[in-house]
Amino acid sequence: MEQKKHHHHKEKKRHMIGKLIAVFQLAVSTALIVMIWNSGMVPLKFILPLGIFMLILFGITFGVQFIQKKLTGIIGVVISLIISMVLAVGLLYFMKADQAMEDVGGAVYKTDNMIVAVKKDDAAKNILDARDYRFGYQTSMDQENNQLMLEDVAAVTGRELKLIEFETAAEEAEALLDGRIDAAIYNEAFMGIIEDAVENYSEQVRILYQYGIETELEQEETNVEEAFHVYISGIDVAGPISTNSRSDVNIIMTVNPNTKQILLTTTPRDYYVPLPGISGEARDKLTHAGIYGVDVSMATLESIYDIDISYYARVNFTSLITIVDALGGVDVNSEYDFDAGGYSFVQGENHLDGSQALAFARERHSFESGDNQRGKNQEAVLTAILQKAMSPAILTSANQILASVSDCVQTNMTQEEMAKFINMQLSDPASWSIESTAATGSGDNQPCFSSGSQLLYVMWPDEAIVGDISRRMKQIEGENK
Repeated sequence: MEQKKHHHHKEKKRHMIGKLIAVFQLAVSTALIVMIWNSGMVPLKFILPLGIFMLILFGITFGVQFIQKKLTGIIGVVISLIISMVLAVGLLYFMKADQAMEDVGGAVYKTDNMIVAVKKDDAAKNILDARDYRFGYQTSMDQENNQLMLEDVAAVTGRELKLIEFETAAEEAEALLDGRIDAAIYNEAFMGIIEDAVENYSEQVRILYQYGIETELEQEETNVEEAFHVYISGIDVAGPISTNSRSDVNIIMTVNPNTKQILLTTTPRDYYVPLPGISGEARDKLTHAGIYGVDVSMATLESIYDIDISYYARVNFTSLITIVDALGGVDVNSEYDFDAGGYSFVQGENHLDGSQALAFARERHSFESGDNQRGKNQEAVLTAILQKAMSPAILTSANQILASVSDCVQTNMTQEEMAKFINMQLSDPASWSIESTAATGSGDNQPCFSSGSQLLYVMWPDEAIVGDISRRMKQIEGENK
């Protein structure tokens, strides 16, 4: 009798444990459904069946605990544990994906990295060692950042600085190498311009001190369910991707989610145009607009094509390797056979890994049209990335991809806007039509606003081509199903 009572107690305890595990399964199921719903990424037509399916699973695993057969109850517990673990992994997956989108998106500021440079063999080990140095700074542009930097250095060193003014950053750099000043203060974004004027400059100096200045960017409200433009900026920076720098790749992506159309427009980095709000009537290279911030690059392109650009995506093109490898490689169409970076590319389709894609996108010497063909090749790589990223199959590795690219991609598209776009794509997984075009012009040597009187290679815009591209952008923007 006592043994039977003990057995009954054990069975009751086992059933109770089984019910508790089933309730835990329900709790994890509910948390996952809530997480999926709050993410905004998954359409309701998928969430409802998933929720019903999870409820049925709970009913089964909870119900078997009322069956007196020992083996049935144990199997129910094992199944419930397995389901709970799978759901917990799914919950973790969505939490990581949500965090990754938050890390990539919602960028509302730009960073100017102001530096103090000295000669490479200078004895100073830190900025305090340089308190008695003669500091040079340039006055023709970037005055606000320079003033903030001068105030910061004076505060850190605790004394009034000995200052020598120069009109341009290039003149200041030459003075540093000549010994007319002991240290040079300037925005690191001007490094490319300095190196164009002073041969091997970066090899002869080192950064003694740096100070980051963040500026908030204006944000426009946009509906991703309607047509919009995205500015894709390819940069090469060693520090944070928010740091201002020249933009070597300038692509506008015109997107119409209703007609599933995308137009990729490349504008040459040497396009000779005014920089709105910066250069007045004077012209400069388009690439130099990035020195003053992604907002200036956007404003310049808006002026060229008479459009409004809602979003930007800054991509560190040295990290193109990471992006392509995270996608498992991409299939890129090449117009020509050519060799670059130790790789051979054939006319037609090429399956490329990250290193190959970077070599493909950077090559220009193999082509008669140089930068123009390089721009087309960059569009081809971007097209391949978009096609791969928009395929439903990519969802299985979306979390790893987002985590991989979070440090090398920055966009002002918010987490909510990205989620809505993903939701739209899942709701209507039809393939996209992607076409490419490129602005062209004629080469010349002219002075640029950002580099003073020095003559640099520039490209005068072909206004007829620009007009055609502008009309095509507006045509895609205005079309509806």
